[in-house]
Amino acid sequence: MEISEILSKVDHTLLKQDATSDDIIKICDDAIEYGCASVCIPPSYVSFAKKYVDGKIAVCTVIGFPNGYNTKEVKCFETENAVRNGADEIDMVINIGAVKEGHFGDVLDEIKAVRKSCEGKILKVIIETCLLNEEEKIRMCKIVSESGADYIKTSTGFSTGGATLEDIVLMKNNCSPKLHIKAAGGISSLSDAKNFIDAGAERLGTSRIIKIVKNEKTESLSY
Repeated sequence: MEISEILSKVDHTLLKQDATSDDIIKICDDAIEYGCASVCIPPSYVSFAKKYVDGKIAVCTVIGFPNGYNTKEVKCFETENAVRNGADEIDMVINIGAVKEGHFGDVLDEIKAVRKSCEGKILKVIIETCLLNEEEKIRMCKIVSESGADYIKTSTGFSTGGATLEDIVLMKNNCSPKLHIKAAGGISSLSDAKNFIDAGAERLGTSRIIKIVKNEKTESLSY
């Protein structure tokens, strides 16, 4: 698999609490230069980034992040605000406590409500796999498939673990063929990235892949 193909599936991500506008400019420049799918950034920078990239790359942001326990109404407002500010893609976190209590109807209703608030923009649903057991993961595959979302996403990268190959295979086997898969959290090498894509992931949420490619490019130029 060519590096360019891997990069084309990367949501180049910067969600650090101390991110500055200079950091956002850098991540946007790198994502454009290396042909990424999008930049995934905090909501407060969406308007700034949208103007800065000027249509050269999609702008993605996060909703209910990272804990997911905001109310449905708050998540919908966040989504509407992000879309007004120029977000092309929305990554929302589910209410994990509701899943644990078996309130699956409420979880589905919330995703559908956020879907409506997206106004046709791409919606990715983060289920935080590291906090779910296998039965809960399978149930969420069915719910997200039914919700009208575009992607199911493994992780925020802010909890106890990130994406695993086993979870990507589970999603591939239990989601609708129309539902895409995004692996995020802990993707630390080009080999990792290739393995996740081979397993069925169509997007990768990572801050590391471009750094690796840039280092390899620098090293090759030094010989």
